[in-house]
Amino acid sequence: MYYIEKTFEISASHRLHLQYESKCQRMHGHNWRITVYCKSQELDDNGMVVDFSEVKRKVKMVLDHQDLNEVLPFNPTAENIARWITEQIPHCYKTSVQESEGNVAIYEVDE
Repeated sequence: MYYIEKTFEISASHRLHLQYESKCQRMHGHNWRITVYCKSQELDDNGMVVDFSEVKRKVKMVLDHQDLNEVLPFNPTAENIARWITEQIPHCYKTSVQESEGNVAIYEVDE
């Protein structure tokens, strides 16, 4: 099994739609730290699990310096963002999304 891990940061704002009162319902921003994990039994014709630049193109280029409520079709919680990222990247089985120090959401595909 081959594994890759790509970590990068984005700056983005969001506001959450919640069933209770919270300051997070107001627009605010984070410097998000995202780690994408991919694996494959086989390498592609280029000798890769997935090209690191493809991860950047499909995630960072879409989310960086954006209002996440405008670019994502769901309530942009860290948990939902982690799931969405995992679904965007070939061979991705897990994504970690840190929205602030000590607040991390992880989505992992059940096997």
